[in-house]
Amino acid sequence: MTRIAIGSDHAGFELKSHLIDVLTGEGHDVVDLGTDSTASVDYPAFCAAVGRSVRDGETELGIVLGGSGQGEQLAANKVRGVRAALCNDLYTARMARAHNDANVLSMGARVVGVGLAEEILATFLGTEFEGGRHQRRVDQITALEDEF
Repeated sequence: MTRIAIGSDHAGFELKSHLIDVLTGEGHDVVDLGTDSTASVDYPAFCAAVGRSVRDGETELGIVLGGSGQGEQLAANKVRGVRAALCNDLYTARMARAHNDANVLSMGARVVGVGLAEEILATFLGTEFEGGRHQRRVDQITALEDEF
């Protein structure tokens, strides 16, 4: 199965805990990078830790969760090599993997219910990168990081 890093802020904590149970139940190896409660915290450090874990090859994929998922996606994407995608529906989850080779999934716990979050996660994990013309575009995105 897959080794997956997961992190959240306080708003995403309960969904994170649920998804860890789902993932481990399916045989995935999950690395929980925090937070560990619903006490208010700032999300950037947790999301960056997930991104670094993926970048450094410690995990294959990452998941970041917050209230909307927006800030979490932004923070994870600041880590070179991360392609975090905000996916609050099945179509974006499929396209993020198939066309963009996304390696971090971001979701909003205040946007999606538990059942939909499980479906989004399953779609993200079950979709392979198509390569081809999409590889050229991913390479162009990667080249943007090299400008700085």
